[in-house]
Amino acid sequence: MVVVVAFPSPLSLLPSSYSLSFPFPAAFVLLGRRRLRCRPFDSAAASGHLGAISRRLVSITKNPSLRAMGDEVASTSAPPLEEAPNTEGDKTGSVKQLLSKLVKSSLRATFPDLLDIEPLVAASVKFGDYQCNNAMSLWSRIKGSGTISRTPIYRQAVARNLPPSDIIESTSVAGPGFVNIILSNRWVSERIHDMLINGIKNWAPALPVKRAVIDFSSPNIAKEMHVGHLRSTIIGDTLARMFEFSNVEVLRRNHVGDWGTQEFYKASKKRFDDDPAFMERAQQAVVKLQGGEAKYRDAWKKICEISRNEFDQVYQRLNVVLEEKGESFYNPYIPSVLEELTSKGLVKESDGARVIFIEGQTIPLIVVKRDGGYNYASTDLAALWYRLNVEKAEWIIYVTDVGQQQHFDMFFSAARMAGWLPDPGEKMFPKTSHVGFGLVLGSDGKRFRTRSSEVVRLGELLDEAKARSKAELVQRLNENGKIGEWTDEELEKTSEAVGYGAVKYADLKNNRLTNYTFSFDQMLNDKGNTAVYLLYAHARICSIIRKSNKDIEELKTIGSISLNHPDERVLGLHLIRFAEIVEEACTNLLPNVLCEYLYNLSEIFTRFYTSCQVVGSPEETSRLLLCQATAVVMRKCFHLLGITPVYKL
Repeated sequence: MVVVVAFPSPLSLLPSSYSLSFPFPAAFVLLGRRRLRCRPFDSAAASGHLGAISRRLVSITKNPSLRAMGDEVASTSAPPLEEAPNTEGDKTGSVKQLLSKLVKSSLRATFPDLLDIEPLVAASVKFGDYQCNNAMSLWSRIKGSGTISRTPIYRQAVARNLPPSDIIESTSVAGPGFVNIILSNRWVSERIHDMLINGIKNWAPALPVKRAVIDFSSPNIAKEMHVGHLRSTIIGDTLARMFEFSNVEVLRRNHVGDWGTQEFYKASKKRFDDDPAFMERAQQAVVKLQGGEAKYRDAWKKICEISRNEFDQVYQRLNVVLEEKGESFYNPYIPSVLEELTSKGLVKESDGARVIFIEGQTIPLIVVKRDGGYNYASTDLAALWYRLNVEKAEWIIYVTDVGQQQHFDMFFSAARMAGWLPDPGEKMFPKTSHVGFGLVLGSDGKRFRTRSSEVVRLGELLDEAKARSKAELVQRLNENGKIGEWTDEELEKTSEAVGYGAVKYADLKNNRLTNYTFSFDQMLNDKGNTAVYLLYAHARICSIIRKSNKDIEELKTIGSISLNHPDERVLGLHLIRFAEIVEEACTNLLPNVLCEYLYNLSEIFTRFYTSCQVVGSPEETSRLLLCQATAVVMRKCFHLLGITPVYKL
């Protein structure tokens, strides 16, 4: 239906305080829409009505000669606008991404001359469910331009030019430039119900890359994995899982140190440090190994195989999957890569070595040592070349301790100097990122070691975590008289899930850049922000559903979700924010963001369950579906963190 609405004197309807510097036509074409609301007319709200009309005009018209700007419709000489996005029924991407599409359309309509505007949408807890924060930053660009003469007008214009959508219930303007957005309860309910029916994969966020390399764990051959490898392994695995959930092809790379001065035993390590002649022979052996001499390569292969078997046992226990492409894999590519860098004038001779001088650094990046051998830099440059040109990765992520930050800064700078990478300020792909992390400390505040001052072996640490978890579980079951309900297999699997999960979560919940103190007592506590608490919270939700004696699969098909109680709505809103949390954690490479979301979800569910009776209530079906949705999201969080959920207390 097309309606022509005529106003005999539109300017007379506006408050005299509004200064308008544009022609104001006397007629508007309006497409009827089911969400268009009618309100009693008054002159104070006139600009709002006109803005709403123009908003609907722009959202449906394909006529490039028309544009809307809150309280204006510009002349026919205006440039064309892109058609407003259709988000009706849209279930793909995060809520933040869906709202950003709407906001972007509004910004294009409101500020047609500013084509580089990106929507700034964030979750809000005070004035609305979400906020658009563009108005403040845009005012500095448009004030004095004659486009608008008063700040309230453009703030209101951004809100009014939002295309009609089932997502949004209402909008308001607050403060110096915030547009508050309230989501429709019906849309939130339907989004949760859709996830239950079609799977949480539909909540995967859309990331700007299709293929990424994540380089993590990377132990050294001929050395046991120890607690120092824990952070790289589990942080890298979690990043890989989140990217994979977001439909990114992830090449999980184990860049093992298999091509250097290996230290087979403690005695040889001591001799290497104390005997310069032995050190020199060892280093020359590496050069011969890199050159392909048969006897050295045969010995090296045997050592590598023994080490791989040990590494694989740890990875299996942690449920971590990696593809090994160690330093030796890239050795054949080093000469041609160095030749390319030399031809570009980057490689220079310095004190017997070949180096690349990096602006702003006091030391050069050594790419060939004095003895002719290659090193980390030469291998890393060859690996990056391979990942960019052969594997066609758009984002290459390196997960190592923060102590290697300078190396990566120099290495990335050299790649940019070679033209392999764009300037980081351009926000373009391909790009590289160093995911640094702090130390694991003991109770004394020093690097975590055994009582004999040795590095803690990772296998032994996992053994103790499982043993402690089992002891506490058995004690709990004995105290509540339920030990007879558990089989030995259930005890073993639950102890392993809780023990290993506790170790992982205690690490991941911290900002990776900080050091953290390793404490079995703290991480195995069933209260507070621990994996034990969260796993048991999930098991309790599963128990609620079981005790209802209702078929949850049947409820999905015949029931619906309502969010009438305030705590139901808070829970629903938190559930649908899952996708944008994953997006944020991936974008900033911070797994602790997901941990915080998971802990908050558990707390919000507890408040909901305390205030809203589930089983036996008139709202039982809806609330059981909310319980199920919470359990599904918690399980996906556990999966992304590499933690196995438990279903039984």
